[in-house]
Amino acid sequence: MRRDGTTWVIAGVGGVGGGPPQGHVGRFKPKHPRARVAAAVRMRGNGGNAGSGSTELPEPTCAAAGGSPRTQHDRTLLTRGPYRLCLGGAHAQPNGCPAECRGPRLGETARRRSPHPAPPSERVIAVTTKSDDTVNLEKARQFGRVSEDGHVFVIVDGEEYAVGQLPGASEDEALSYFARKFENVEAQVALLESRLANNAPAADLQKGIASIGSQIGVRNMVGDYSGLQKRLISLAEQIAELGEKQQQARTENRERALAVREEIVAEAEQIAGQDPDQIHWKNSHTRMNELFEAWKKAQREIHLAKSVEDELWKRFRAARTTFDRNRRAHFSQLDDRNARIKRAKEELIARAEELSTSTDWSETSRAYGELMRAWKQVPRGHRREDDKLWARFRAAQDVFFNARHEAEAAQDAVYAENLKVKEALLEEARALLPVEDIEAAKAAFEKILDRWDAAGRVPRNDLRRVDGELRRIQDEINGAEEAKWKRNDPAKAARANSLLAQIEDSLAELEAELAAAEKGGDSKKIAKAKEALEARRAWAATLQGFGN
Repeated sequence: MRRDGTTWVIAGVGGVGGGPPQGHVGRFKPKHPRARVAAAVRMRGNGGNAGSGSTELPEPTCAAAGGSPRTQHDRTLLTRGPYRLCLGGAHAQPNGCPAECRGPRLGETARRRSPHPAPPSERVIAVTTKSDDTVNLEKARQFGRVSEDGHVFVIVDGEEYAVGQLPGASEDEALSYFARKFENVEAQVALLESRLANNAPAADLQKGIASIGSQIGVRNMVGDYSGLQKRLISLAEQIAELGEKQQQARTENRERALAVREEIVAEAEQIAGQDPDQIHWKNSHTRMNELFEAWKKAQREIHLAKSVEDELWKRFRAARTTFDRNRRAHFSQLDDRNARIKRAKEELIARAEELSTSTDWSETSRAYGELMRAWKQVPRGHRREDDKLWARFRAAQDVFFNARHEAEAAQDAVYAENLKVKEALLEEARALLPVEDIEAAKAAFEKILDRWDAAGRVPRNDLRRVDGELRRIQDEINGAEEAKWKRNDPAKAARANSLLAQIEDSLAELEAELAAAEKGGDSKKIAKAKEALEARRAWAATLQGFGN
């Protein structure tokens, strides 16, 4: 089909030049609603050129014309609109040929072998053209011409080559037909150039170059063969350069892909080689899965050499297998350990539940303290299971301690009056401070203690406060008595008086030394004697105050 919508159907024996296979009848729908049969051309010669053969129209034969229904309709038939035209226009009726012709209807493709095949070198072309031709005839005339007998020639590098003949067509129609074929090839070249600019695969472009080269190798079109050949040469060079770049890019991509695979394998081996007792299994398992996904992604993007990829995969698979085996073993041991921990804690829970109903507040509280210490010595198990066990253990304790608190609250209500009595006794005790008469203070405090004991117990929340205040008052009275004793200790006073006598004797000697130094006028001796004399006098004053 032409780019402008013109349709031609070629049927017959596929000879040199790439004609369709024998017996093929094709139909193409043109854009324009009207078309006419321009010619049916029988071309003989090399490559389908009509340079040496004669041109003639076959006789219209069909059942209506006295011929065989399967003679010319199987050879050449053009279907257009509501008409089905025999070769040569034997019938042109609205309903087509008579029924006995049995030619293919609109939209059908007949693939039959003619009982009277043409010679192998013969091609029959049925052509339809449009009245509104879009071919640049001025450009076409620069590279082709049409002879008076209708033969079309192409000019290549100053030489003419016979292209073909369209009997019954005008000069412009004949030239346009063969020029359109050349424009189609130029369009293919332009498409290749566009694909080259878009960095299409060089191998595909090379196939396109080869296909176009085979088409322009036969002089069966009208156009600038030299210019097109130059474009193809330039295009081939660019495609070769592109192929080298793409090959280099593929090599670099494979190297990068190899590096990525090796990194994946190395990290997987590093994870698998960790100490099973120190590895973080959850994070490592997640990372191993991520590495596996990364491997699959890299494998989809770029394939490495089979030997290289197999070797890396074996290493990666071995690392994953080792990791999974260690992980299963670890969690199996962990399950056994958690089971032992659970049994130990359930025993403690059973003991705590037994004690929860006890009313021996003191002994049971100590027993619960021992259970708590034993609980802390048991290692932690599975977090969720451990939390459930702890909740049971804590609930058993709460039963006991809540009952104890309720009992103590009832007792505290009874002890509230005792608290008032002890608060009044504390006021009397505070009046003894500061201590002036030690003996009188001690006697008064002893009476307060007797009344304190007789008052009885106080609420638990106030017990520490009132006892602490009474103890502080007692400590101050005892401290005053101890300080007086230290001051009047006979043994210490005797020792102080003995030392004082010695210091007084040394004072007399130092005074004599000072007088002698002053008499002699020696300033150094005078300063030294004064310093020693002042120190002895200070000691003497201290001992005299202590003795008193």
